[in-house]
Amino acid sequence: MYIQPLTEGAYFHIYNRGVNGEDIFKEPRNYYYFLQQYIFYCADVFETFAYALLKNHFHMLVYVKANVQVSKQNGEGMIQLNASKQLSHFFNSYAQAINKSNNRTGPLFESPFERILVEDDNYLRALVCYCHMNPQKHEFVKDFKDWEFSSYHTILSNNNNFLTSQKVLDWFGGVSGFEKAHEGRYGQIDMNKLIIE
Repeated sequence: MYIQPLTEGAYFHIYNRGVNGEDIFKEPRNYYYFLQQYIFYCADVFETFAYALLKNHFHMLVYVKANVQVSKQNGEGMIQLNASKQLSHFFNSYAQAINKSNNRTGPLFESPFERILVEDDNYLRALVCYCHMNPQKHEFVKDFKDWEFSSYHTILSNNNNFLTSQKVLDWFGGVSGFEKAHEGRYGQIDMNKLIIE
């Protein structure tokens, strides 16, 4: 089976779910810890544009930065970071914490994680909407805007905590275009192309 490498200088839709459909978020604090660990391990290698964290899976739209180097822990010299390895460290770190707090063993995520190369601007914009509408699609909420664990409101407030919010707003021509796109500019045909669960 061919696995698409995380090519530097490219956009990717990264997603994964729990083994056998198991919940990867057992309680609300897990969502915050997931993002905290993601920032710790992956903020250096990815620009992040959108995300949705759901009970048993997640979606992220990222851009793989090129030639990322950081100082070694001892401060002597630099090391080159690899996006796939950083994601692996992140998944392992999160899984170990969930296993420890829930007295479980074994893998938490399906492996390998899924990734789709995004090469089209329209697809990129539709993917942002797809991520945000996912909680409503899976009927976790009646209105996707009520789901706390997506990037929708963070982007709207242009809060660049770790998201590249301004760039996302620019893709839609500003806040108004961003909101309108989520009200249906990208119709069912566009969304059907993105359905992967």
